Amino acid sequence: MTLRDLQDLVRRFAERRDWGQFHTPRNLILALCGEAGELAELLQWTADADVEDWLAEPTNRERLRHEMADVLSYLLRLSDVCGVDLEQALLEKTELNETRYPVELAKGSAQKYTQLGGSDS
Repeated sequence: MTLRDLQDLVRRFAERRDWGQFHTPRNLILALCGEAGELAELLQWTADADVEDWLAEPTNRERLRHEMADVLSYLLRLSDVCGVDLEQALLEKTELNETRYPVELAKGSAQKYTQLGGSDS
């Protein structure tokens, strides 16, 4: 399944429920933020050293999958409503980041591109 197929799936789901009236860009962005918060909450107080054990629990993995699916669902719906081709947007952003984060400056570094001395576009 492609991103476009998934976008169509989410659109049809919303249309069958007449939710388009609620799916304004603002509302979808807020819903996306809420779902991202729920995803973050899963591991919020888990030490990095304990994440692997947490992920080994089937119920935790299922909760993680469901929250990730919620985030993706709202992102797909938002892109559909706003007319954004996510595949193209990701390709463009990756190209931009190639210039912002040249390997010779960014490899092994967590610094933002503005601190690396690369392009700031």
